[in-house]
Formats: sequence, structure tokens, C-alpha cells
Amino acid sequence: MSSRDMEDGDDPRHVNRRQWLSALGLAGAVTLAGCSGNGGGGGGGDGNDTDDGSDGGDATTQQDVYATASAASFTTLNPIYNTENGAGNAIARTLDQGYTFDENNEYVPLLYDMSTEDGEVWTFEVREGLEFSDPYGEVTASDFVYLIQEVHQSSWANSAATTSWQGVTVEETGEYEFEATLESPSLLWPESYDPLLYPIPQELLEPYVEEEDTEGLQEDEELLELQFAGNLGPYVLDEWQRDAGTRYSRNDDYYLQDVDELPDVFNDAPYFEEAEIRVIEEEASRLGALETGEVDSAAIPPEQVESYQNSEEIYVNRIPQPYNEKISVNMRDNGWNTGPGNMFRHTPFRQAMAAAIDKEGLIQGVFRDFAETHFTWQPRFSEFYPPEEEIPQFGVGENYGSEVARGLAEEAFAESEYDYGFDGDAMVNPDGDQIQLDIYHSAGQDTEQLMADFIAQELGENLGIDVTVEAIDGTRFNNEYWTTSDFPTPETNDEGEVTEVPDELVDTVNGEEVEWTAPTSTNPGPRNVTTSQDWDMSVVFGLNTYPRNPITNNAFFDGPTAFYNPVGYYPGFDAESLFEQAQAATSQEELADALVELFANLAEEQPYIMLAFPDSTVGYREGLEGPIENFSNGWNLPAWRYE
Repeated sequence: MSSRDMEDGDDPRHVNRRQWLSALGLAGAVTLAGCSGNGGGGGGGDGNDTDDGSDGGDATTQQDVYATASAASFTTLNPIYNTENGAGNAIARTLDQGYTFDENNEYVPLLYDMSTEDGEVWTFEVREGLEFSDPYGEVTASDFVYLIQEVHQSSWANSAATTSWQGVTVEETGEYEFEATLESPSLLWPESYDPLLYPIPQELLEPYVEEEDTEGLQEDEELLELQFAGNLGPYVLDEWQRDAGTRYSRNDDYYLQDVDELPDVFNDAPYFEEAEIRVIEEEASRLGALETGEVDSAAIPPEQVESYQNSEEIYVNRIPQPYNEKISVNMRDNGWNTGPGNMFRHTPFRQAMAAAIDKEGLIQGVFRDFAETHFTWQPRFSEFYPPEEEIPQFGVGENYGSEVARGLAEEAFAESEYDYGFDGDAMVNPDGDQIQLDIYHSAGQDTEQLMADFIAQELGENLGIDVTVEAIDGTRFNNEYWTTSDFPTPETNDEGEVTEVPDELVDTVNGEEVEWTAPTSTNPGPRNVTTSQDWDMSVVFGLNTYPRNPITNNAFFDGPTAFYNPVGYYPGFDAESLFEQAQAATSQEELADALVELFANLAEEQPYIMLAFPDSTVGYREGLEGPIENFSNGWNLPAWRYE
């Protein structure tokens, strides 16, 4: 979802799949991990305000600087390729996307409005008066159509929004209007965030399109530095220091100042002369900045919320959010580095891991009850959450503990061609050695480290696995362990049609031959195609569950060739058909039937070991107006102010 919707401080862990969102999510991690707040419009940072939250003058004087903190640096600020929520928040300071949702979950047009009569043909009306920076001129429908057709729908660009526009026919119908025709009707298309676009000048893109220059497009300085943004965002990006963060100045020409349909408070937005995102890796330093008044907001770790609740200078919001805490288990050939085969590939083994971890104990001990149990791929506030009796609940009650976990593990051993088993309390490989696995967490994320330690202890006590907890820089994990640019590609003709698929991109799945005709950095091919570094388990990234439109989760689960599949998960059920049924549903009942079956299967298969949905607990300086305790917190970020 758009970064404005989910403004979760600049937390890089939640990787919501596409523009990360700027929607996505990927993403973007939870504020609970010590980053700035999930919806906080910027969570923790350090500004020039004094201890009382003002700029030192009258109590109603607005601060000069709105500053936020990020626990990790950004991989890229190129809006075409970014998939990190933290970077999406940095982009959002300078560049709006097409629309957002307000506190009532109502669609709010920003750059363009969308309408439909049948859910199949959607009309986009581009707002007049949108301007790129010189020399690109006015934003028109042709800029969006060119971006979709020549980049997002191309065979060469591999943009973050590639899957969002597959099968969509786009036509320019006026200077400020274009139409998108879907393969099948979808009344929830805006809620899927698939039609969420950044504005990019056609003239900037044309040289790269003509040469099909992917690397050049990824590294273009104007895109990386957002130099083309004109009046399209609340601030102007002045500087991006790759390891230190970003600095901005107020955009006096911000287009939303002249929009009639928004609340009057937008007429003077933004309310700060400058903005800043600083990379502050240590949680203690981020909280210290909040306490001394150098910071406008910061995520409050669950174990420290109580100490802030009676503060006269700080208030704490509890914000529900769609990002999960789960264990990513590497089912590719560079995973399960403790013996032959890969036990992660067996559903009963993943179930055993889920049953071995006490979800309620995790929530109480690590998240201090500011979270809820996570059994399937939706939070409970979603209107699409299935009845509890429809889904298995591993990790609680009779489905938790050593006995049930070891029983499930034995089922997995029986499925394996290798002789795994138990020797006393220890799980052992065919050589009789205890199973040893690693689990990575982001360096500087204290809550995340506590969670990894808890997981290691539970897997040790209940399954006899020796787990080593490893801290790692989030950017390094993303680039070397999670994604790859080094993967085979199919041959195509001049029209972009696939003519030949190399053997490395073919695998047999559930008895059928499957071809990876559109590999991506987050799913580069079958399990034999791997990243440069070996790894077993990770809690570095949480993922978005898309509660407004769960159909969007097809990016993760609609088959082994799904756009976003770093772990190499092959569904054991016909996920693609269930997504198709949900997409084609013409009634709420039909939609619910398909989604309940989908979520029941995902709860059963545990493609990721699902643990918890933490709330974002975010601290704000007293007097800051705008934050809300709502899933849409941050939708009105340009209008945040001190009064």
C-alpha cells in the first residue's frame, strides 16, 4: 500500500511487494523493532525543536524541521524499482502517488481519480496543474500510459510494478484521461494498490526504453535523486547521503494546496520549512532523541510503552497494521545447510516449527501484549478474515509443544528420502549430528533480536534444533541473501514474446512441468536458482498481508512462479485457481468462499512460519497534530503540524 497509507516511520523491514509502498508494504518492518512509527509519517528522527516540542518561540509556533529516523539506509530511491517501505517513505516526502485512503477507509484521489461502472474498465482522470521540474513540463495522461506500456509492461525493465499491470490494456483517451481494461472485473482494484502509480516524465524514460537499458534506468541520477518531482510532493529532496539519510526543503508550490475536495488544513501544507530522515541504527539513540525533544516521533518498543504513557511531553498511539512477524525458511538449494535435502520443503516440517513456538508466550514476553496471534495471511481487523474454526492454529493450546511438534516432524521425516530423526532430545541428520541452523535478524533491532532469541530457544526445547542467532545489516541481507540480479532469462522475440526458456528455469512441481518465463530479483527461478549467500532462516523482513484487498497476495502465493518468492515456496494446492475465483467473484459471498479456502490452505501449509501481528506503538511529541490510531495513519502526512 502506499507509503502515505502505511507511513510506518521509515522502517525498512516491511517489504510490501511493489512500490513499497509505497505500497508495498514489501513492506517495510514493524515500528516495534525500534524504527519510527508505522503510520507515524515519519516516526523517530531528530529535528531542531527544543525539549517542549516547539522551535523555542510561542507554544503554537510550528517547528522549522520535521525529522524522522530510519534504522537502516535505503537501497534505492528510484521509484520505478524501490520495493522497501522505508525508502518508500523517503520517496513520499518528495513524490506523491496516485491516491490514498483516509481514516474512514475512503478512496482519496491525489494525482488522479479512478472510476468504473463494471469493475472491468477503469477511467483515470489526471488532476490538472501537476508539474514536473524543468524541462519536462506538465504531467498528462501520456506520461502514465507510457510508463505502464513501455516500462511496467515491458519484457526488459523488470520494474517493481511489473505484475500489477500484466494483462491490463491501457489506452490514452484524452490529455488528462486514460482507461485501463482488466482481463476480468475487479471492484476492489484500487484496494489492491495495483493501479497505484508514481508520475515519471516520458522524456526521461524514452532513451532507456529505446535501448532497453535496464541498468541505466535503475541508476539514472534524476530518478535516484528525484530531481524531476516539480510540485508533486510536499518537499523537495535536497540531499541523499547513502549511509546517513535524506534532507528536504518545503515545496512552496505543492499542488495539494489548491485542491478543494481535501480538508482545509491542506491549504497551507506542508507545515515545516524542512524535513529530514536520518539513519540512526541504535534503538537507544532513537528513543533518546525523542526524549530530549530532538525527534518528532519514534517507535516505542513494547516493553517500554508503559514508561512513556504518563509523560507530559510524549503521547503513545497503538496502531494496527498489516505487516506480520514470521520466520522465512529458505526452501531453495542454498537453504537447510545442516545436511542433505531440505526439510523446509515438507509441509509437516513447517507445521512442526509453527507448533514448536509458543505464539502467546512470544506476544507476552517480546511484544508485551501489543500484538495478536497470526495463523493465516490476514490480520483480524480485515473484513476478509475467515472464521477461526476454518483454519488450523499452530502454536497455541493443544497445537503447541514438544509432543505435537515432534509428531509432525516425524511425518516430515517419513516424506524425506534422507534418514533424519531424533536421538534423545536432539534432532539429527543422517550422519547422526544434531541439526544446526542459523536465523538472521536486522542489526540494531532490539525487539527483533529478542524474537529471534525466543524462536531459537523454542526450536531447541521442542524440536531439538541448535539455532544460532545472527545479526546482519538489513541492506546487506536484502542484496546478498534475499534478492539477486544474477539469474537466467528466457529468450524473447521483437514483440517481447518468450521463444525459449533455459533448462535452469524449468522444474517439476506437483508432477507438472513449470517454466519461469518472467523471473524477477525476488523470484529468480526454480529452487536451483539462488542468491549469492547461503542462509537457513530469517526474521529480517515482515510482509504485507493486504487486508483491504487480499487478492493482491497473488504476488506471493499464486504458484511457484509468483512475483515475490525469495524462499522458493511451491504451493501444494491450486492457489492460482483460488485467486482466479476471487478475482472473478461478482458477490461478497463468492469472494469470501474463495478467500476462506485460500487462507485455510495457507494456514495449513505455512509457506512462512506465521507468528504474530504486532501493533505499532508510536510515540509523538506532545502538540503534534495529525497522527491517528488507525490503519490509515499517515494518509494526511503533509498536513501534520504543531498547534
